[in-house]
Amino acid sequence: MPRPPDTEPGTSDDDRLIPRADTARGQGGPSPPAEDHADGGLSQAAASFDPPRPTDPPRPGRVSASGRERRELVSLMTSRVRDVYVRKPFFVDGGTDIVSLCRALSERRLSDALVRDDGRIGIFTTTDLRDALLRETPPDRLAVREVATFEPWSVRPDDELYDALILMLRHRIHRVLVREGAGSGEDGIVGVLGQLDLMAFVANHSHLIALEAAQATSFDELKAAARQIDSLVTVLDGDGVRVEVIAALVGELNRQVFRRLWEMLAPPELRANSCLVVMGSEGRGEQIIKTDQDNALLLADGFACEGLEAITQRFTAALIDFGYPPCPGGIMLSRPLWCQPLSAFKDTLRRWIHGGDPEGPMNLAIFLDAAVVAGDGGLLAAARAHVDFLMMNDAGYFARFAQAVERFGEGGSWWSRLPGLTGRAAAEIDLKKLGIFPLVHGVRALALEHRIYALGTAERLQALVETGHMEPSFARDLTDALRFLIGLKLASNLRQIAEGRPPGNAIRLTELGTLERQALKEALAIVRGFKQWLGRHYRFDAL
Repeated sequence: MPRPPDTEPGTSDDDRLIPRADTARGQGGPSPPAEDHADGGLSQAAASFDPPRPTDPPRPGRVSASGRERRELVSLMTSRVRDVYVRKPFFVDGGTDIVSLCRALSERRLSDALVRDDGRIGIFTTTDLRDALLRETPPDRLAVREVATFEPWSVRPDDELYDALILMLRHRIHRVLVREGAGSGEDGIVGVLGQLDLMAFVANHSHLIALEAAQATSFDELKAAARQIDSLVTVLDGDGVRVEVIAALVGELNRQVFRRLWEMLAPPELRANSCLVVMGSEGRGEQIIKTDQDNALLLADGFACEGLEAITQRFTAALIDFGYPPCPGGIMLSRPLWCQPLSAFKDTLRRWIHGGDPEGPMNLAIFLDAAVVAGDGGLLAAARAHVDFLMMNDAGYFARFAQAVERFGEGGSWWSRLPGLTGRAAAEIDLKKLGIFPLVHGVRALALEHRIYALGTAERLQALVETGHMEPSFARDLTDALRFLIGLKLASNLRQIAEGRPPGNAIRLTELGTLERQALKEALAIVRGFKQWLGRHYRFDAL
């Protein structure tokens, strides 16, 4: 199969999103000192930008704005301040010394604070910290009122986002207050709108989602961040971003949501004596659309947490509320099997490998993709090392484990009971059953055999090449096939969601164009060839 092209939207070096600032709406009084721009930032961009007007003819030699740029410009021109994430204000008194203030900012992971001082409101930023350090007064004796900027510029929630950007550009500032009504002082202050937050909203929202997740102080705030991830996927896919990039970004955002939720639910002692992990496609960084939860909790031996069951139940319930469906197979930390002390989990691993549990191979396969989200990663490392120990005298297990790629779909086998593996062969095919699973699991089996600890399938293939266990051209073909299949599944899932259908693994052949059908045929041929290669490598015929 020819390698799928790495297509990205075309861009023009001098096509910018930032219009020239001709007018701005601010408040009366003298302009506050400008915040420093180390690299010129948006101000330089604005100074050099001459936006083409709708009636202007195309300029010779210029590339027209890409679809992404047009979408971003529309977003900027049609959105209002209330549509953007506005961080809640953090207030300090004007007499607070600089060292105490910086300590408070560090604890809250903030870079600015609003200053109350005798009825007036100021703002303190890292730029003010730089100026404070240049003063003769020691920082621990310097009051913040001496360096803060008072009467900062403000916008209203109903103001156009375009106006907020113009205000920042004109006055070379990075932040504006968001204020309801015409009050003065602290009255009516809703929060602070930062330049990064504004531009993240205009661009692709990923920075915004990460910021919202990290700073969430309630379940509702964290839910709002999690619920935006699917819309981000739609935007990125529409922009032509490569599927592996989307998967990596979505995976990291999901983990930030999971991590913050765990911080909100679990007491410090539990967080310090446990390891929260995600598994399966989420652990490999290959899950894009929310399908189901695959998570677990490993506990330090000898540690007991009062109310642990209630905490794990709340974690699972919250994720369901955030849009992450429950796992049909119960692979969630709210189930006893997936919430155990390390020593007990090692016994479970032994039963999965050497016992007769029919679910053992599936559970082991899922665990082999485990990635740390929060807590003591040493617990996961110890459990993973125990898998290698258990297999030292059972080389034949690798072949039996890998044989799932051949028997996939047989009536009594664990792999046939994976969710979503049905469909009318004449009208649709199951991408997971015929393509993604055999490829992913075959590579997983090879990684297990050769003690490769990378999690992503592409990374495992690269490691197999580097250790001399696979030809580079074969690994490249498998990587290309996997990315094509995941991309095809993503496109199908987005159509299903748009039509009000639940996302699944089956794809309708009538929805594919001629080139897509040909590429699918070649991708599945690569998978079939890989299964044959595995059969020879592990001698399936002798099992």
